[in-house]
Amino acid sequence: MLAIALYLASVSQTGAADHRFLGPAGAPATQFPKPDRPVADIVAPLWHSEEERDGFDEPGQLARLLGMRPGMTVADIGAGSGYLTVRLSPVVGPRGRIFAQDVEASYLKDLGERVKALDLKNVTVSLGEAHDPRLPPASVDVAILVHMYHEISDPYALLYNLAPALKRGGQVGIVDTRAATSRHGTPPELLACELAAVGYRQVAVHSLAGSDTYLAIFTPPAAEARKRPAEIAACKAG
Repeated sequence: MLAIALYLASVSQTGAADHRFLGPAGAPATQFPKPDRPVADIVAPLWHSEEERDGFDEPGQLARLLGMRPGMTVADIGAGSGYLTVRLSPVVGPRGRIFAQDVEASYLKDLGERVKALDLKNVTVSLGEAHDPRLPPASVDVAILVHMYHEISDPYALLYNLAPALKRGGQVGIVDTRAATSRHGTPPELLACELAAVGYRQVAVHSLAGSDTYLAIFTPPAAEARKRPAEIAACKAG
């Protein structure tokens, strides 16, 4: 509760958040299994230096492979320092929107100040929960989870609660290394299993040029095909 209070205080100063865009609460984490593998600690808001990531054009690769274009709404889940948020803002343009969401209030305070300083009017900063991104229903064309999936303490709940936020034809793009989750990566086979357990369908896997990471792309289950939380079973790592 203290973190939320600090966050609300910070966004009232930066003007970066608009709580009209906060979605309804989803299913509680207690209804879902815990992951049957280690969950990595959240250690920093930035994976590598921004200059290094610019060097292999991580934002450009994601935009191209996920088909981002002007007018789209992109959810940057686990936005951290806002590296991708500020670079994807011009990609979706003034008619599009970026939801920059994180569970760390201190990260969002800094990100809110960055968004305000850059005058990014199409960016909405929002505080989510570990099991629920709290995004509006049918509002998102593309959701990205970049270098943070291994840090999600309740992945089955989060994926379940994310699905209703995606528009028809929406996609989820997850970027990670192939290392074990205890080493801040997610093996692609484990990732595919965990998303399939919630009803997502994997449509592509791409190795990102210039780095040791991959992008896995999924489509969410249709509303009528969604499993009940009790039907979801955790995947076993390795």
